[in-house]
Amino acid sequence: MATDSAAPAAPAPARRLLLLIVPALAVGVASALILLGVSLLAEAFQDVLWETLPDALSIGGYSSLWMIVMLTAIGLVTGLVVRAVPGRAGPDPATMGLVDPPLPPLVVPGLLVVTVLALAGGVSLGPENPITAANIALAFWAGRRLVPDAPAELWLGLAAAGTIGALFGTPVAAALILSETLASTPGAGALWDRLFGPLAAGAAGSLTMTLAAHPSFDLSLPDYPGPHWGDLLSAVVITSAGALLGLAAVYVFPLVHRGFRALRHPVVAMTAGGLFLGLLGALGGHLTLFKGLDEVKTLAADPDGWSAGEFAGMAVVKTAALVIAATCGFRGGRIFPAVFSGVALGLCAHALVDAVPVSLAVTCGVLGILLAITRQGWLSLFTAAVLASDMDLIPLLCVATLPGWLLVTGRPLMQLREDGTPMR
Repeated sequence: MATDSAAPAAPAPARRLLLLIVPALAVGVASALILLGVSLLAEAFQDVLWETLPDALSIGGYSSLWMIVMLTAIGLVTGLVVRAVPGRAGPDPATMGLVDPPLPPLVVPGLLVVTVLALAGGVSLGPENPITAANIALAFWAGRRLVPDAPAELWLGLAAAGTIGALFGTPVAAALILSETLASTPGAGALWDRLFGPLAAGAAGSLTMTLAAHPSFDLSLPDYPGPHWGDLLSAVVITSAGALLGLAAVYVFPLVHRGFRALRHPVVAMTAGGLFLGLLGALGGHLTLFKGLDEVKTLAADPDGWSAGEFAGMAVVKTAALVIAATCGFRGGRIFPAVFSGVALGLCAHALVDAVPVSLAVTCGVLGILLAITRQGWLSLFTAAVLASDMDLIPLLCVATLPGWLLVTGRPLMQLREDGTPMR
C-alpha cells in the first residue's frame, strides 16, 4: 500500500488561530501605547496643577484650600468639556463596566481628554474603564475596515485584553478576566481557542508597557513568615470586612447617583462632585487623592506610620471619594482606588492586632473590597496576590475568597442601568 509522505495539513482551527496573531499583536501594542500616552500626559499635567501652579502662587500644593479649589475647578472644567465634545464623552460612566460594546469613534477624543483631566486633577478613579472603552472603539473601527467579515467580538476581546495586559503588566490578568466573561457567553470552540487571540494581544500590551514604563504592583511588603492557624481566621475576618466595606459602597452608589442626576446638568453635577471630592481630600489627606497606585506604595512603605484610626479613616474616605467620582460624571475606573481602600483597611487591621502579618492583612483587605466592587473573583484574587508576590499567601487567599464571595454573590453590582437602577 502506498503511503503519503507529505506532512498532514494543519487542522482548520489551528490555521484560524494563526491568522489572529498579527492583528492581536497590533491591537495589543496600540492599546498599550494609548494607555502610556494618556498616563504620561496626565502625569505632566498633574505636576503643573499640584506643584508648579501652587508654587507660583505661594500656596501649599496639598493644603486643604488648594485641594478644595483644585478639585472643584477640575469638576467645572471637566463638565464643560463633557458638554462641548461630540457624544458627551460617552454614556453616563455609572452605567459602564470594564468591558462594554464599542462606542462610536467620534466619542474617543473627548473621552480621552476628560480622562486626562480626572487623572491629573486628583479624582479618585483609575484609567482602566475609559482607556479600555477608547481602545475597543478604535480597534473595532479599524478592524471592521480592514477585515469587514471578522466578528465584532474579536476586536472587542483583543482591545480589552491588550489594555488590561498593559494596565497590570501581565497578560494573565487579561486571560483571567476574559475567561470569566467567556464562561458565561456561549460560543464555538474550546475556551483556549477563544482566549488565543486575546492572550496574544494581552502579551503584546504587557510587554510594550513593561519595556516602556516598567510598571509594578509589588508593594515590597514585609515577607510573610509562613502560615499559622491564627492566620486563617485573620484572613477570613479581614476579607469579610473588606467585602462589607465594598458592599456599603455598592448599596449607596445608586442613591448618590440619583442625587447628582437630580441636578440635571453635567456642569453643575461635576462641579458639585469636585467640591465634595475636595472636601473629602481635606478630611482624609492628600494620599486619598488620585487613582491611588502611587499613594498606596507610600502607605505600604511605612505600615507603622499611621494609627489604626487614621488607616480606617483613609479607607472610608477613599471609598466615599470613589462613589462620588463615579456617580457625578467623571470618567474613570474603580479598581485602583478600591485597591487603596483595601490596603488601608488591611493596615488598619495590622495596627489593631500587631500579630497579624502586614502582607496577609493588606492582601486580604484588597481581596475583599475588590470582590464586592468588581464582582470578578479571578481579578480580585490575582490583584491581591501580586501585591505581595509571595506564594505562601495563595492558599490562605483562596480560602478567604470563599466567605468573601458568599457575602457578595447575588448582590447588586457597582454599575447601573440607564434608568438608574442597579444591575445584578
